[in-house]
Amino acid sequence: MTVLLPKSAPRRALLRGLLGGGATTLALPFLDCFLDGNGTALAAGAALPVRFGTWFWGLGHTPGFGVTDKKASGPGIDFLTECQALIPHKDKINYFGYFNTPLDGRSNYTHFSGWVGSRTGTAPVTGDEVPAPTFDLLIADVIGTRSRFKTIDVSATGNPRDSYSARNTNSRSAAEVSPISFYARLFGPEFVDPNKGDFTPDPRIMLRQSVLSSVAEDRQKLTKLVGASDKAQLDEYFTSIRELEGQLALQLQKPEPNLACQLPPKPAETNIDGQATGVLIDTVKSNHAAFAKLMAMAVACNQAATFNMVFSASLSQLRKAGESANHHSLSHEEPRDPKIGCQPQTSWFNARSMDALAVFVDAFAGIREGAGTLLDNTLIFAGSETSFARVHSVDNIPVMTVGKAGGRIKTGMHIVGNGDPITRIGLTMMKVMGVQVDKWGTKSLQTGKTINEILV
Repeated sequence: MTVLLPKSAPRRALLRGLLGGGATTLALPFLDCFLDGNGTALAAGAALPVRFGTWFWGLGHTPGFGVTDKKASGPGIDFLTECQALIPHKDKINYFGYFNTPLDGRSNYTHFSGWVGSRTGTAPVTGDEVPAPTFDLLIADVIGTRSRFKTIDVSATGNPRDSYSARNTNSRSAAEVSPISFYARLFGPEFVDPNKGDFTPDPRIMLRQSVLSSVAEDRQKLTKLVGASDKAQLDEYFTSIRELEGQLALQLQKPEPNLACQLPPKPAETNIDGQATGVLIDTVKSNHAAFAKLMAMAVACNQAATFNMVFSASLSQLRKAGESANHHSLSHEEPRDPKIGCQPQTSWFNARSMDALAVFVDAFAGIREGAGTLLDNTLIFAGSETSFARVHSVDNIPVMTVGKAGGRIKTGMHIVGNGDPITRIGLTMMKVMGVQVDKWGTKSLQTGKTINEILV
């Protein structure tokens, strides 16, 4: 018979332990029993790590102005007007076209269903539901324990809510929006330079690790008292703590020398205006350029093995100085120019997004690592939430991967999906990054078919 803690238990109980003769405590999450009924090789011989990240931009491409269509998969990507900046990098990129996002009769929640379906494998039931973890977190669960931070999230827009990484509806990652704060977080007092000869563990980290470990006896007693639901919640909570312990333990060890890791200069602060009409694109570009350099060096210095970068939000509010119309409003209101065949200002913003992606790729490609570059040992998923913003289409959403994932994938390929679910891309990436998964997604988005054309 399961014995439950009495309902008169404190609203938030504490686990207690001892550390050096002194008492330590660890707060618990809200359990059911507390609520009412409504409630290449490194020096040591290990292979160079392979990292994974995502890069997001809003409002996709104009059909016929991003990439030339192909009838069959094969080598060679023909980038058009909106993607001119990517031409120098085309041999490092794979482009995926005509993969669809079937919604199985559910509503197309504009600027939402596309990214949720492609990143979680499930179409949302409501306009704010994230029904499953995004694939970046499933990958982070596998590779994120070997770095200081399990994953890092940044947004150039100035809004921490512009994030497309989530464990569920109520657990959406908050993005870092200040380059200076990001720099301090990465390379502040707790940063350990792997190329320095001396190494002294930070006693504050030693203390935190010991505090986490000291409540083991109390924890074991508690798990014997609670019901199945609370036991599952506690297991998830303590698993998170064990992961944190592992990451703290890394900071108590001298890191391997890494010539790719060079302490970057502190960036200048950029201010996001935050006006209701949108954010200035020049400010966002400056913010993004600073983040790109910091992110690349953070990854090179093993601060994180997984990361997420947002250039513009799914409801892109980018605007030019002196103009009130922003990228999103233009995508619906700007007339099509019959001479050039597109909405010229909207297409201009689309092209600036690809300029920014080129800047991000340059940052990773510019860091030498082993016999190649940091980009060679990284896999970046670059995607949007819609294909043609004017009609909110979630079929043929533009998706690219950048980098060779440590030699695990081929690049320079244009892959034609022929209407297959877009989840084939996510499944392939997860398998490349070591996630043990045979099928991914639900209903019409479920797939067990990888994209073998890019696999080595």
